[in-house]
Amino acid sequence: MAKSAIQKITLNQAENIPFDKLFLSQKNVRRIKNGVSIEDLAVDIARRGLIQSLNIRPELKDGEETGRYEVPAGGRRFSALQLLVKRKEMAKTAPTPCIVNRSGQTSMEDDSLAENVHRENLHPLDQFRAFKTLSEQGLDVEEIAARYFVSPNTVKQRLKLANVSPKLLDLYEQDEIRLEQIMAFSISDDHARQEQVWERISDNSNMQEPYYIRRLLTETTVRADDRRAVYIGAEAYEAAGGIILRDLFEQDSGGWFQDAALLEQLVFEKLKVDAEAVRADGWKWVEAAISFPYGHTSGMRRVYAEPEEMSADEIARHDAVKAEYDELDAKYAEMEEADDAIENKLDELGAELDAFADRPHVYDPVQKAIAGVFVTLGANGQLQIEAGFVRPEDEPRVETDDDDEAASDEGRNTADAENDDAGGITVNGRSLNGASEAAEEPEDEGIKPLPDRLVFDLTAQKTLALRNALASDVDIAFVAVLHALVLQVFYRFAKESCLEITLASNSFGQVQGLADTPWAKEIAERHEGWDKDMPDSNKLWDFLFGLDEASRKALFAHCASLSLNAVVEPWNRRPGALAHADVLAGTLGFDMVEAGWSPTVDNYLGRVTKARIVQAVREARGEDSAQLIDHMKKDLMAREAARLLEGSDWLPEPLRLEVEDAVAEAGEPVAGDATDETSPEGDAAELPAYLAGNTGPSADEEMASDGDDADHLQAAE
Repeated sequence: MAKSAIQKITLNQAENIPFDKLFLSQKNVRRIKNGVSIEDLAVDIARRGLIQSLNIRPELKDGEETGRYEVPAGGRRFSALQLLVKRKEMAKTAPTPCIVNRSGQTSMEDDSLAENVHRENLHPLDQFRAFKTLSEQGLDVEEIAARYFVSPNTVKQRLKLANVSPKLLDLYEQDEIRLEQIMAFSISDDHARQEQVWERISDNSNMQEPYYIRRLLTETTVRADDRRAVYIGAEAYEAAGGIILRDLFEQDSGGWFQDAALLEQLVFEKLKVDAEAVRADGWKWVEAAISFPYGHTSGMRRVYAEPEEMSADEIARHDAVKAEYDELDAKYAEMEEADDAIENKLDELGAELDAFADRPHVYDPVQKAIAGVFVTLGANGQLQIEAGFVRPEDEPRVETDDDDEAASDEGRNTADAENDDAGGITVNGRSLNGASEAAEEPEDEGIKPLPDRLVFDLTAQKTLALRNALASDVDIAFVAVLHALVLQVFYRFAKESCLEITLASNSFGQVQGLADTPWAKEIAERHEGWDKDMPDSNKLWDFLFGLDEASRKALFAHCASLSLNAVVEPWNRRPGALAHADVLAGTLGFDMVEAGWSPTVDNYLGRVTKARIVQAVREARGEDSAQLIDHMKKDLMAREAARLLEGSDWLPEPLRLEVEDAVAEAGEPVAGDATDETSPEGDAAELPAYLAGNTGPSADEEMASDGDDADHLQAAE
């Protein structure tokens, strides 16, 4: 049986038709403007010519062709050519490539629809690679953007995407990686690192989110808004050979500094130069560091700059301006109507007086010779200079009566040693050599000092009487205690108080990042404000009596607050003190959430076991949220938990007020925690597990004690 012949199709012929013989068909299915505008298309045709022919049909009249042609498919190209003719950029009779359809097998609407539906847009990856090819051919970003009517940033984005590892782009082509993931990978230009991250997350769909890919690619970098990066600046870092990773698809706040070691080196070099500049100003010493531990100035006295003294001419001018201001002000006060000229003059004189008051502050050169400066970086990356600290060993030595007596005693030592009888008997500090003391002591002329024992006895009676008197006057007792506390807080080594009250204040300098907390900053600001007002220690009593009651109470609260210690230490069991800290917090209405604490990787989640992390999420967000992270590695789990716990008001046990009973009993371990963070053996097992852990004391418990000072500061102000 013979095969039937396959019928061959005949393609429509291409012809060059004068443009003025063409007209736009009303049967074109495109009605809505979409995509590249007619103007942009005309520009492109003028640049490269017509790369796609028009589809036309001859116009018929009485069954005969009229010589004119209708354009049902290619209407946008026809309109663009029409615009070029209007602009005189193309002759109206220019031969135009056309495909002439004379068969009539399909309608014009059918042809128009087929032209638009049967075409397929480029796959995004093809476009990325094409843009990259054009760039390699020598076209810059702006030229590519102009040719394809997109923004230069869009071109940069597509070139960045084309620079992702070919292995990952192949997976994208096979629909195994989403475009959003490719965009995340484009942050880094390191193909090996990109592939390493994909291998790490490819088996776990929960770890393939774009934000997590970005996090993994930047985990060893330093954010551009970090204090170190701001201090050095992107320009200096890049000039030193550093690379900045940028995310062209998300807000990245300046990107990430890839070489952390280089950045640290640049920071130390610049800090050294800045420290030397500060040292050249006459200070005895300068210490520079990226950050100092909290309480690094403990035990040091601080001196402050004073307004620069005015010269004789300035004093004379100040007095003249002040006199003129007072005279004019008094005159104006008696006037019944306003006078603009006098008001302007008063404003002018007042501004000049303010300039005298706002004089630059300078340090006494004598004080600078024994004091030093701490140079560090503020949270905003700006150089932060804390000046005027005097170390104990640099304090000037003051001669006292005790020193004179010590010198005299040294001269008497030899003679006293010769008179001592080695075989004598000492009773109550007196030496007995077999004879009465009165018989051996010759009477000297004049009055001898009173015996030490008698002085002790008399002053003991005075002390008790004075105690009794002080107890009857609450106001004076308050000032006396305040006086003793202020001497210890602000003067360190002064001993001008007769009250044997000791104030201990732990600085917790071993806790990283404590100085950057809002509580530490408020305490430091309040302390400095008081410190600047303190007189010499021998004038402190009168200073305290000169304060109003609200200020005295605020100062008392400040000093008392510095002694509060609610830190749990496994080697220092004090359940009563810890229980009292919770009672005090409850009385104050204090809560760590309201104070601004929230769990982060650094302050909690990165320092506990995975079981603790999951437990925290379960307590705050429920079992479903806990199951989202329970399979993750610890570092990822901690980061995801921090995100889930945002705004949850969740607190770990040591920061909750409801742990009062557990702390007070302090001998019963929390059920289920014995195998989590501590062993049931030894002394530590007698404490709850979260108190006997190996992570060390919690800085946040100490911070919680200082949140109540804001109101006192307002009172002092």
